[in-house]
Amino acid sequence: MASTVADINCAESGAVHLYQERVQELSCLISRNLPFLHRTALRRVSNAADAEDVVQDALLSAYSHVDQFRGQAQMSTWLTSIVINSARMRLRRRSGQTSAHLDGQEPDAHPLVEILSDSRPNPEEECRRAELAELLARSFRNLSPILRRTFQLRDVDGLSIRETAQLLGIPQGTVKARVARARAKLKQLLQKSLGATL
Repeated sequence: MASTVADINCAESGAVHLYQERVQELSCLISRNLPFLHRTALRRVSNAADAEDVVQDALLSAYSHVDQFRGQAQMSTWLTSIVINSARMRLRRRSGQTSAHLDGQEPDAHPLVEILSDSRPNPEEECRRAELAELLARSFRNLSPILRRTFQLRDVDGLSIRETAQLLGIPQGTVKARVARARAKLKQLLQKSLGATL
C-alpha cells in the first residue's frame, strides 16, 4: 500500500512539473511571438481593437488549456491555431451585430438596401458549391500530413511564407516546395475527380 501512495505522489509531482514546464514554454513563446500573433489576428479581423481582443482571448484560452497540449505539433502551431479560432469566433459574433441606417452615413453602417436585398445563392448554386467543397475536402485529406499542414497554414490560414516557415521550424524554400507540391497534387486530384482540365 505504501508503494502505491508513493507512486501516486510521484505521478502527481511529475504532472505538476510537466504543467509548470509547459506554462514556462508558453510564456517564452508568447514573449517572442506576440507581434506575429497580433498580425495573424489582424489579418483575419481587419480591425486593430478586435485583433487585440482576439489575442487576449487566445492567450487566456492557451494558459487555461495548456495542460491539454499533447505535443503532437509544435507549441507555436498550437498557439497560432488558438489565435485563428479566436478570430473566427470574433467574426461570427461580429456578423450577428449588423447595424442599419437609412442614410448609411455612419462609418460602420450598412445601407438598408444592402441588408434587405437577398444576395444568397439559389439552391442550384448552393448544391454545386457544396459538392465542390466536399470534393476539395476529400482531395485535401488525400495529401500527406506534411503537405496538408503546410498548405493549411499557407493557403487556408493565409500566413506568409516566412510565418509558415517559422511556425513549422523549416526553411522558407522548403515551405515553397511543399506548397507547390500540395497545389499540384490537389489540382491533379480535382482534375481526376471532375474529369476536366482546370
